[in-house]
Amino acid sequence: MHRGMGDSAGTGMGMGMGDGVADGTGPTNGAGMRGDHEAGQGMGTGIADVASGTVTDEQKATLTAMAAEEKLAHDLYITFAEKYDATVFSRVAQSETKHLEVVRTLLERYDITDPTVGLEAGKFPTDAAQKLYDTLLSQGSVSLDAAREAARTVETTDIADLTAASEGVTAPDVLAVYANLLAASQHHLTAFGG
Repeated sequence: MHRGMGDSAGTGMGMGMGDGVADGTGPTNGAGMRGDHEAGQGMGTGIADVASGTVTDEQKATLTAMAAEEKLAHDLYITFAEKYDATVFSRVAQSETKHLEVVRTLLERYDITDPTVGLEAGKFPTDAAQKLYDTLLSQGSVSLDAAREAARTVETTDIADLTAASEGVTAPDVLAVYANLLAASQHHLTAFGG
């Protein structure tokens, strides 16, 4: 995956042309992903130049939950990439790494403790996240089709959670990140056959 460099630093994500999502740094073009094989073009939209705002305690809690969700997706897809010969898992896992980085940028910006720091792969800060990971890992370890179904569950859950999380948010940077994560999850869902 190519990372474009812009005039300003900041991790960003953007919708790719076609079926993919591109992750870039700064407001420049970067390569995207399409399905299992093809490269596409994407536009990275960094948050370094996006204004911050005010977040409530509930919105702060939601941001910490988003960090756990991005880590869960990453860890699950890496495990499936190692188990199955399907590049879609490793490519989407790379996107999830970028997504976690940008959520961590928001956590730092709003002085929120990141509950995922220092946790090894497959370990999560809440019982609910741990149980979900364990369930999806077990489900997806049966076959490649089952792994894709588990991935679709992750992405549909993310879509619902991001849609709900966006309601009532006024901070421009948080809204921008949520919009990009939502678009990425929709593309990932398609990549997994959803």
